[in-house]
Amino acid sequence: MALPSRTTRHRDPTLWRRTVVGYAFISPVVLGLIFWTFGPMLASAFLSLTDYKLLKPPELIGLDNFVEMFTKDKQFLNSLVVTVKYAVMYVVIGQIFALSLAVLLTQKVRGIPLFRTLFYLPVVVPFVASALLWRYLFNKDFGPINAFLEWIGVGGVNWLGSTDWALFSLVLVSVWGGAVSTIIYVAGLQHIPEHLKEAARIDGASNRQSFRHVVLPLLTPTIFFSVVTTVIASFQFFVPAYVMTAGGPAKSTYVYNLNLYDKAFKWLEMGYASAMAWVMFAIIIVLTLLIFRTSNRWVHYEGEER
Repeated sequence: MALPSRTTRHRDPTLWRRTVVGYAFISPVVLGLIFWTFGPMLASAFLSLTDYKLLKPPELIGLDNFVEMFTKDKQFLNSLVVTVKYAVMYVVIGQIFALSLAVLLTQKVRGIPLFRTLFYLPVVVPFVASALLWRYLFNKDFGPINAFLEWIGVGGVNWLGSTDWALFSLVLVSVWGGAVSTIIYVAGLQHIPEHLKEAARIDGASNRQSFRHVVLPLLTPTIFFSVVTTVIASFQFFVPAYVMTAGGPAKSTYVYNLNLYDKAFKWLEMGYASAMAWVMFAIIIVLTLLIFRTSNRWVHYEGEER
């Protein structure tokens, strides 16, 4: 069917009214992106090239912020290393835990909807409230976790006061709050055709073999999506580190965004903080592109010929 010409569209008041209504509906999102996303991004791109102490007008200095970042600022590299350590642990442990939990939540037993709701509750709890709760649970003197460990005969751990355990403790907090990944895996598992699992069972495959050779390959698109979003989220980690440890002990949890926050709001170096933000943006883009480039080697789609 041929589309109406421009003249016809202008003459048709109903079509014109529908077009205006359509633009009116999408305008909040478009305006929000322009004013609250793209606008601040352009402003921070300009500020990254300036010496802006917030108390005086920005002074254009070119790439000096980036040069100082990579040649003089030791905390930049240290915080980036801490963030990479956190990201590796969180992505690996978080995906294994989320997938394992999703497998349990897709079993055909009574009360599964209730369990799915309960496991999603950490997402509803505000970040600051959950961080304060976990700081109490990890307390080395009167925290319930150490009390339980001592009750079963295992010595307590200085979770947040030890350089060996502090970062891992924050990873555990993030894994606990990773219900979104679990829900994503639950949806992925539910969309795997049952007849493929039944065919594997008829051929004599065990549950483990069926999961490895049937379920897991068909779940790789879901794993791919979850890994990408988790990597992006792990490099934006901030609230638990700020509330629970403030970067300590001995900067062992001084993640990149905490360093950026200190530069911007503690030392008022807005230009330098903007440069740090763009470096992190570039790192996330590069990592995301690398994951996309390697996806054709391990992501399989149903019905795809290889």
